[in-house]
Amino acid sequence: MIRWLIVVLLALILINGFTPWLQKLGFGRLPGDLRFKIFGRQIFIPLTTTIILSLVAAGISKVL
Repeated sequence: MIRWLIVVLLALILINGFTPWLQKLGFGRLPGDLRFKIFGRQIFIPLTTTIILSLVAAGISKVL
């Protein structure tokens, strides 16, 4: 159980580090990425970006 928590924490740190680079490539602005304001707070839900990055990760894991 603790191993999975460490893996998730490391994945979140990596994603946070790569976010500016991914935004330069156009991720986060794809059709299907939801961005809206509720009660003065901006909410961002990257549905399409998540699906594409998951497919890329699955492809890499199949190759390795």
